[in-house]
Amino acid sequence: MGWLILRCLTLVIGALSLGESFAHLLEAAPRLMIWSPELWREATVFNGQYRLFGILGGPLDIGAILLAGVLAYGLRKEAGFRLAVAGAILYLVSLGVWLSVVAPANAVLATWQPGPIPENFFAVRNRWETGHIIMTFLKLAGFTVLILSVLDRGGPSKDSRVFR
Repeated sequence: MGWLILRCLTLVIGALSLGESFAHLLEAAPRLMIWSPELWREATVFNGQYRLFGILGGPLDIGAILLAGVLAYGLRKEAGFRLAVAGAILYLVSLGVWLSVVAPANAVLATWQPGPIPENFFAVRNRWETGHIIMTFLKLAGFTVLILSVLDRGGPSKDSRVFR
């Protein structure tokens, strides 16, 4: 696989992974401040609003981590190496947040049934939403350093007119 294709694929998969998280961030304010508990539960738990996020999110997150790792390996002798490693680590930490914060909330959500709002509703909802918000910022930082890793050429060249 050519390094240009790898760089492009890493950025595309990283962007798609970030995109899913960014969608959660954009939805968070109304979901936390305006939506009733009944609406939140109906949309989130019972009506499959996030079904495709689950189907696509895991493979995209794993792909972003693996591709960033391969990119880092490919850049091991270049200026962008450390940035690519940082990008892989930030995406990995984001997955760790999903596993430690969001997945346990998802396990509780899976037990909810129609009827009265569960007593632990606010704790579970806040954990779920906060986990997704944290993931977004980790992925944004990861994506940013991945972009920098493919752009970094060790500083301006001697013949660069931009820096004269």
